[in-house]
Amino acid sequence: MRVHLVDGTYELFRSYFGAPKALHDGVEVGATRGIMRSLHSLLREDGVTHVGIAFDTVIESFRNDLFEGYKTSFGVPDDLMSQFPLAERASEALGVVVWRMVEFEADDALATFAARAASDPIVDQVVICSPDKDLRQCVRGTRVVCLDRMRRTVIDEAGVVEKFGVPPSCIPDWLALVGDSADGYPGVPRWGARSASTMLAYYGHLEAIPDDVSKWKVTVRGAAALAESLRQHRIDVALYKTLATLREDVPLAETIEDLRWQGARRDDLVAFCDEIGDAELAERVERWR
Repeated sequence: MRVHLVDGTYELFRSYFGAPKALHDGVEVGATRGIMRSLHSLLREDGVTHVGIAFDTVIESFRNDLFEGYKTSFGVPDDLMSQFPLAERASEALGVVVWRMVEFEADDALATFAARAASDPIVDQVVICSPDKDLRQCVRGTRVVCLDRMRRTVIDEAGVVEKFGVPPSCIPDWLALVGDSADGYPGVPRWGARSASTMLAYYGHLEAIPDDVSKWKVTVRGAAALAESLRQHRIDVALYKTLATLREDVPLAETIEDLRWQGARRDDLVAFCDEIGDAELAERVERWR
């Protein structure tokens, strides 16, 4: 059995910027139509039996209380934000378990259930459907992998090491040093992807990197400046690592069996498709509960 965990926020953003705009009764529904088709396509694939999807119902999370510069909904188009509730309802109408995140982020929900499913012997593999680099920290060997559905590429632990130069457990450290503009934290001045990968490949975690450059066991360009910058930003980088570390303690009530897909909810889906002016999708559904 494989468990598929979908990054609904990414899917909705991708649909918004990739699918045609569509107004129905004065409401923008193009991204919602796009994510419905994307999710329906996943559900039709062989081996897809247990599915959950998580959304950032509210973009802000507990991380905004920790760091003022953390990402917010500022700048997100209104006609995209207005489709989050629609996309959540669409996913439920398709018969998929939906996690609406408010205090936590969608990535935290995915990380929590990925850890839960990976620890259950009845699960053969957990597939996290997202290209988000933050979620690479959840990868475990070939048991927990990330799937970029658009590129049709699967990233296992070897793939994470090939891409970042460090194993999944070091991804929060790597992000803390390098920074993540999408999430709004800057990283440590002078540190880049290559220097972070080189040092973490040897030391494992940023806390183990000595302040004194003379104690470094690895040769990197500009070592003295890197060491001094890290020494000066120890408090900041510790906070960035906290921001980058996904939580695995989100209170999700569902069991693995609850994620078993048994078909779309006929009445709900037909009514919803009528609401957004997309009766064609309901006609394509082959499995109903």
